[in-house]
Amino acid sequence: MSLLCRDCLHMHADEAARCGACGSPRVVAHDELTDLSIAHMDCDAFFASVEKRDNPELADKPVIIGGGRRGVVSTACYVARIRGVRSAMPMFKALALCPEAVVIRPRFDAYVEASRAIRALMEELTPAIEPLSLDEAFLDLTGTERVHGAPPAVMLARLVQRMETELGLTGSIGLSHNKFLAKVASDLDKPRGFAVIGKAETGAFLSDKPVRMIWGVGAAGQAALEAAGIRTFSDLRRWDQTDLVARFGSMGLRLWHLARGEDARRVNAHAPVKSISNETTFSEDTRDPDLLLGHIWRMTEKVSSRAKAKGLAGRVVVLKLKTSDHRLITRRHALRDSTQMADRIYREAKMLFDAVPPGQAYRLLGVGLSDPVPEAEADRVGDLLDPDAGRRADAERATDSIRARFGSDAIVKGRALR
Repeated sequence: MSLLCRDCLHMHADEAARCGACGSPRVVAHDELTDLSIAHMDCDAFFASVEKRDNPELADKPVIIGGGRRGVVSTACYVARIRGVRSAMPMFKALALCPEAVVIRPRFDAYVEASRAIRALMEELTPAIEPLSLDEAFLDLTGTERVHGAPPAVMLARLVQRMETELGLTGSIGLSHNKFLAKVASDLDKPRGFAVIGKAETGAFLSDKPVRMIWGVGAAGQAALEAAGIRTFSDLRRWDQTDLVARFGSMGLRLWHLARGEDARRVNAHAPVKSISNETTFSEDTRDPDLLLGHIWRMTEKVSSRAKAKGLAGRVVVLKLKTSDHRLITRRHALRDSTQMADRIYREAKMLFDAVPPGQAYRLLGVGLSDPVPEAEADRVGDLLDPDAGRRADAERATDSIRARFGSDAIVKGRALR
């Protein structure tokens, strides 16, 4: 049994309740601790943590990141989560559960900056990093022990330790033998967690776990599995591969492998970006067009910020809607030239939304950019039908500069207040 102290980073050869070197109870013990090298790092309540770091007066207060009273929760700190506040919850419900919460509008420039700082720390460990979003990434530390003089588990503990001491942010680590299990593990011990799932225990660990644990299986997918009598991994494991494929198509093959804890996907540091998107699922179906357009604008700002952070633009604007009866509506519009500007993305998304029959209630809403190109190719062709487009683009770039210097709250669009 190998034991790692997450405070002093000392490794022991036996299992104990506390570190023999410093006495800390923050220890990780596992038979395969020195053999595993695929990890998933997930920041803890990232947006809220950045706000608390930048404003120490918020340290012990419940913090909610989101829009005005008619908006929705983007994320919430753990103090607010204890009171029942969850992401995508209508703000009025969140404030009913936690009336003393401090509500803060998102500062995406600050979050992008923090994300880049975390990425720089990761790059000191391995070049094999696959970001999933601003606040989480897969890492493959296979073969790095000879470089660092310590096994991956030690370097990962050092990573989150440096995040906390140097950046004022916390994260949780999942360590395993493949990406699927590493992501599952990172959610087992939040916040400030470090969980391990070894090869030998994979089958027993998954056996009674619900299939909703599978990344990518949403409410509709879970309903389809439950209709087939599949609620746990044990249920899934009883199905033959051919029957799963016949019932669920190509997803059936993936389910068969995941039921056995098998995932052959590699951590791909150079995976091409196919799209940049943001979506939310409402806790209650929403049909108010003004509220929906407010959501579309906030999602547009997120998509634009991520595109700018990645140095990308897109040629196609995508609007995604899911009705109360789970019917998916997707609308796309190809632009004459690519863009990364929030103003232009919003206008295109609003045009797509206006073309959808009115009065429908929606449970999910999403905005995206696809067909990505380098930002150098973006917004070069003027719009002859909209002579003010260039002026608005210049204003947005000026706004980006001001927000980068003084924070995103320095300038707030009126439509963001919906």
